[in-house]
Amino acid sequence: MTEHQQQGDGGDITPEVLKRAMKAFKKRLKLTALDDDSNLGRGPFSSGPTGVFAIQPPSQFPREVWDELCRQGKLRDSGHGMYELAKGRNSLS
Repeated sequence: MTEHQQQGDGGDITPEVLKRAMKAFKKRLKLTALDDDSNLGRGPFSSGPTGVFAIQPPSQFPREVWDELCRQGKLRDSGHGMYELAKGRNSLS
């Protein structure tokens, strides 16, 4: 899907695209956290999950989508192209 197809007639991003982008972000965050937690190279005294908080968002959506989700308070820009879930939205399910 091209960037033009993802935007509505007024140049605004449609709620459907925002919903799909948020779902893709949460899925990537969850998979990244699971991948990080499954590493075998940890020290013997470390326990529990390390906690992945910020990730690079899926590239199938343009930056404007992520900026809009930040503006709506659903995501937070962590800098260097990384985003994290906003406070109070830390559920990955």
